[in-house]
Amino acid sequence: MPKDLYTASVHVVGGREGRAVADDGLLDVAMAMPTALGGPGKATNPEQLFAAGFAGCFASSIKFSAQGMKLDAGRVEVDGKAVLLANDDGSFGLKVQLAAKVPGLSGDARDKVIAEAKRVCAYTNATRGNVPFELTLL
Repeated sequence: MPKDLYTASVHVVGGREGRAVADDGLLDVAMAMPTALGGPGKATNPEQLFAAGFAGCFASSIKFSAQGMKLDAGRVEVDGKAVLLANDDGSFGLKVQLAAKVPGLSGDARDKVIAEAKRVCAYTNATRGNVPFELTLL
């Protein structure tokens, strides 16, 4: 049975044209519809926040996996994209594109660490089978 480790709590008022505030006050951001969707931009949006969370979690999962294998991944970098999709039925979806740099590893060692990172990452586990996921290794 899963064990709760941490709960992030955020209160949002106004949706995409509003504000998101974490219960600890460390996250307090205005949100706005991006200009690409006809909005004013000039503030973050849910897709940027999701991309940041996914990329951050995956980078940590690479480091965690490498440490578990007694390997040094070096300074891991992950660029994340969350792409908003318009489905044929009028609903919306997402796809995720990550580009990871693992300078301390190459070849089979890097491949094994990446496979383990995909297995342990909370975001890949939460979205597997529901959100298209693309990973490029730099």
